[in-house]
Amino acid sequence: MKKMLSAVACVFGMSIGNGAMAAGAYNDVSKTDPQYLQCLVFSVVRYDGGTDMSPVPGQTKAQAFCECLWNETPENFKGNLALFSEGPQGASVNRTCEKHSNWKD
Repeated sequence: MKKMLSAVACVFGMSIGNGAMAAGAYNDVSKTDPQYLQCLVFSVVRYDGGTDMSPVPGQTKAQAFCECLWNETPENFKGNLALFSEGPQGASVNRTCEKHSNWKD
């Protein structure tokens, strides 16, 4: 529970602190988008290194990864972006977004 609260606080701080994020190769995601926020929390809790800076100016690896997922996933997708990227249908998107964010295992 404590780890989850820390992650939520961290994600909230990242989303506020980077309100004017530098544009990467993708359309900017609304910092209040529920799928994007869910992806950030899930990614920071589940994976190491999400709060490290990515090659995208002004974005952490988790932010760049989730922004990429949000842009690369089909428009009608309504589920958890990070979980989708772990499945067989999301494998290609996962590779693209790992490269974009420079976030590898």
